[in-house]
Amino acid sequence: MKILAGNWKMNTTFEEGYNLIEALKTELSPERLGDVVVVLAPPVVQLTQAIDLLIDYPEMAVAAQNGHAKDSGAYTGEVSMAQLADAGADAVLIGHSERRQYFGETDQDVNAKVHAALNHELRPIVCIGEVLEERKSGDHLAIVEKQLRAAVAGVTPDLAENLVLAYEPVWAIGTGETATAAQAQEMHAHLRGVLRDLYGDLADHLPILYGGSCKPSNGAELFAQPDVNGGLIGGASLVAADFIALVDQLQKA
Repeated sequence: MKILAGNWKMNTTFEEGYNLIEALKTELSPERLGDVVVVLAPPVVQLTQAIDLLIDYPEMAVAAQNGHAKDSGAYTGEVSMAQLADAGADAVLIGHSERRQYFGETDQDVNAKVHAALNHELRPIVCIGEVLEERKSGDHLAIVEKQLRAAVAGVTPDLAENLVLAYEPVWAIGTGETATAAQAQEMHAHLRGVLRDLYGDLADHLPILYGGSCKPSNGAELFAQPDVNGGLIGGASLVAADFIALVDQLQKA
């Protein structure tokens, strides 16, 4: 499965979100998408708008950017996986580097959210990745493997078939450093090997997305790598022409 996911983060008004989705719907016909599945992750206040706009476009799914592990309770400001599923969301981002960095999410938090998402038939897009110091230490493969194993602890093979991974080289986002396609492939291949250790042949069918400053200028090279099955796109997902260009690159890969 090839997936191009757009994480809008804390951007776009209702009108901007509406216009962006309408632009994508106009250009991205089922024929143009081919075997690429598009996932859009707007701000939570726009989730139902996105769901309504895409109700007749099964090739384009809607994800939340976050969800709470508890189904309900006194957690002011949070939204549960149960509520996201009830609203009609298809998927949810879990463990994004910004959630870990700014909101203190731990591997244990990520694991609890993965289980909660699966319990409510939401597809978890599980984000893992190392920071610059960890990359320079040479321990990056072991560090990201540890994150992956912790994230999916207790997830049985029958549920694991719903997993999507997103590798974020945090060190290559806004640092001036650049991740090469070869570096992306090295990590993706390693993660696929960990999944194979955990789930056997199922690992060959689980999408591993690249989430480190992917844009039209480097998308084709990244998507050409054998273990890169798509992208988790930030800034480029806010510009319809850029996101559409990435869809075309992934479709041809």
